[in-house]
Order: sequence, then structure tokens, then C-alpha cells
Amino acid sequence: MTEIQTPALAVSTVIFALRPDLESGFMTLWLPLVRRTREPHLGLWALPGGWLPSDEEMSAAAARTLRETTGLTPSYLEQLYTFGDVGRSPGGRVISVVYWALVQSGEADLAAVDENVQWFPADRLPSLAFDHNRIVDYALWRLRTKVEYSRIAHAFLGETFTLAQLRDVHEAVLRRALDPANFRRTIESSGTVVDTGLRLAGVPHRPPRLYRYNDSNALAEQGPLGPSAGFPETPLQSTPHPTRSTT
Repeated sequence: MTEIQTPALAVSTVIFALRPDLESGFMTLWLPLVRRTREPHLGLWALPGGWLPSDEEMSAAAARTLRETTGLTPSYLEQLYTFGDVGRSPGGRVISVVYWALVQSGEADLAAVDENVQWFPADRLPSLAFDHNRIVDYALWRLRTKVEYSRIAHAFLGETFTLAQLRDVHEAVLRRALDPANFRRTIESSGTVVDTGLRLAGVPHRPPRLYRYNDSNALAEQGPLGPSAGFPETPLQSTPHPTRSTT
């Protein structure tokens, strides 16, 4: 008779931020990784994560482990996918519920960085522990697909922004140049942004208009589960961050 073993459950998070590329100087996607300090895959880089306690909600566990490993408390945290292939972790089956988070550059600068926590360009990653390269590839695909039809780019910007700043986000995510006039027409006709009536201060020549996202679209994009599906209603407080990663 075959013995039935209960799989272990874990959470991991892919965190994207826009930062300048060290070679080109253009804004590109980066993500923080943590170094494995134990076997399996000792010394390899991995996504931040941890085991899922039986008495903690998944989104809360994802936020907590992210805070403990990197010091980050992003306002955008959404469930991405569940990875549970047999053999993805040596020594026993582990099912990982993966979340993704998007942070502004200023938030990213507050992340803990040391010999065991480092930022890497998302398109030039080393060989990661477990199946984490595959997880990042999937997260990149989802982000690049979603940025063209949703308000997800808002997570990289402040409350107000110019259309040029919004285009910079789209170009960095999609990794291609966009025609400014066509981009403006597409965004303005989509109804996803609202002209605030204000203009950006402190710039030469004619200051550009400031926009904000249309809040009436937020509920439709989050779905019927609302904030509990992974959109924290209030930021979580920072706590000390021991380096951790499971699968």
C-alpha cells in the first residue's frame, strides 16, 4: 500500500522595482534575491519566502516573509501562481504559493542590502535555487501582459504622474520604445487615467499635465475578493529581517 505524505506548503514573492540599468542608464526591472544559507542549494540565490504556518493567511504570510527577508512592505501584493511540480525540491514535495509585489524606486531604496540580500536585473539573473528562474520568467510574462490593459503600472508611480512618466514605465516593462503620440491617444481614450487639472512644477518650458488613475476601475480589476485577495488595506510595519528562503 502506497504511503500518502502531506506536501509541505510555502510562500515566495517576486518583487519588481524600476531602477537604472548599470550599463545603459535606462530604467529597467530589478528584483531582490536572498542567498541560501543552508542546504539544499547552499549559496545559491533564491526568491524571498518561508514556510506557511497553519494559522496564518497566505497573503499575510507572503507579506511577513517578504518583510523579514528584505525589509520591504509593498502596497501592491497579489497572488501570482502556485508551483507544485513533483521533484521541484529535493527531499520531499513542496508546494509554493507565489505572490508578486511592485514597488516604487524610493521604496526599493529602503530594502535591506547585504551579502545575503542583493538586487539583480530581472532579465539577467544567475542560476537560482529550485525552480525560481522559471517562477521569475512567469512573473515577467504576467507583468508584461497585464501592463497593457490594467492600472498595474500605478504601483511604480506616485499618486500623480505625467504621461511621459507613465510611458517610461510601460517602455521599461515591455522593453521597447513607444510612440509618444500614439501612447497618449491610447491612454486618454482608455479611461484609466484622469487629468487632475494640475501641472508638474519646477520644470523648464511648459510644464506637463499631471494625471491620476481612475479609482472607479479599481474594484473591477481586483475582482470580488477585494483587498483580502492580496491588496493590503494598510501598510505592514517593519520588523528585523533574518535572511530566509524556502522554495
